[in-house]
Amino acid sequence: MFTGIVSAVGRVVRIESGQDSARIAIEPGHLDLNDVVLGDSIAVSGPCLTVVVNDMSEFVVDVSSETLARTTLGTKQIGHGVNLEKALRLSDRLGGHLVSGHIDGVGTVLERVERDDYVQFRVESPADLTKYIATKGSIAIDGVSLTVNVARARDFDLMIIPHTLNETTLGSLKAGHKVNLEIDLIARYLERLANFKGENDADPVNLASLKQAGFAGQS
Repeated sequence: MFTGIVSAVGRVVRIESGQDSARIAIEPGHLDLNDVVLGDSIAVSGPCLTVVVNDMSEFVVDVSSETLARTTLGTKQIGHGVNLEKALRLSDRLGGHLVSGHIDGVGTVLERVERDDYVQFRVESPADLTKYIATKGSIAIDGVSLTVNVARARDFDLMIIPHTLNETTLGSLKAGHKVNLEIDLIARYLERLANFKGENDADPVNLASLKQAGFAGQS
């Protein structure tokens, strides 16, 4: 698990492409690798990846064909910047929101508007994800925990503060760029709970059942 609070911006220094996978070496920027052991998880611009080599000056991760196809990692080239965050410890502060590092889809930046020191982005999401994105709700973009300003039928707005622009790769985003999207975990589990009905389960949670139980006003 992660918080979506990026610790450093790293840089891709090597890519070894296999037939169905890739091995990527990343220079960690100011991310401290002293406590990173083989098998640890690091979020790399969103996706949770496993460290297979760590020589303190760089770390190496293996990326499966599934991850390459379903995230922006498949388009990374040598020199590209990546947002980095080590896995959450139970004693850490949760400054962002709970992020799993499992990417739900790839969005497209439609518009970038400069507003004083801030930047407003309009991002298009895949059609199957829009129902999970709510105004004032949380979303992770390239591993960064953000608040949705306005959610519409197929796109949503984000207002990015100067600190986030400077300390992550979001400052370099322009119209046309692809970004990794991870919806809020709560939205995903609420839908599953509401729609799942097993053999021994009661009726699914909906407005009618809430009214019957006295949790919603009668119309």
